[in-house]
Amino acid sequence: MATPADTGPADLHGAGPKTVRRGRTPARLTRHDRADAGTGKDGVFVQDPRATQEVGTMTTIKDAATQFLAKKRIAVTGVSRNPENHGSNVVYQRLRERGYEVFAVNPNAETVEGDPAFPDLASIPGGVDAVVIGTRPETAQTTMNECVELGIGHVWMHRLFGTGSVSDTAAEYGREHGVEVIDGGCPLMFDPTADPGHKVMRWMFTLTGKVPTRV
Repeated sequence: MATPADTGPADLHGAGPKTVRRGRTPARLTRHDRADAGTGKDGVFVQDPRATQEVGTMTTIKDAATQFLAKKRIAVTGVSRNPENHGSNVVYQRLRERGYEVFAVNPNAETVEGDPAFPDLASIPGGVDAVVIGTRPETAQTTMNECVELGIGHVWMHRLFGTGSVSDTAAEYGREHGVEVIDGGCPLMFDPTADPGHKVMRWMFTLTGKVPTRV
């Protein structure tokens, strides 16, 4: 399994609509407290006014993965100069093998996996359509900020064990700004990049909650 690399990658190696918030509003309700209404004086039910805010539609992880993997120019952050057992490198290699234009982001390297490395997303010539975040969760916010600034509409935060690369704050920020965020699991669990082993892991980690069912 993946271990932190010189760029700080996280441990890498995620059916029916659901709702998320879209757009900016003065006060937003998180997915956990949106249903919290509260009780007023004398035990009378009082609905939290935030619960009436406009919401969008969530999608299944399978549909979200299909949309993500339909993009052909994908950046992977956290790709290491020392590839042994680093999940970002595995994702990078597989995407490259399957015909994607894939770009490694590592501010501490000039080349990784025999390809040029880029210090940030803005440095990639021609830009990208989607990003796999494979760094530690504390750096995910910086990447998400850059995605919003560059207009990148699809982000996958990798996770199998622990928090992986998932930052709830970064995911919420991205969604508020129109980014389709997958917060958990791995692109290699889904066709056309999947393999049997990752499909088994998808089933296992869905049971543990590390792979979301909806995003």
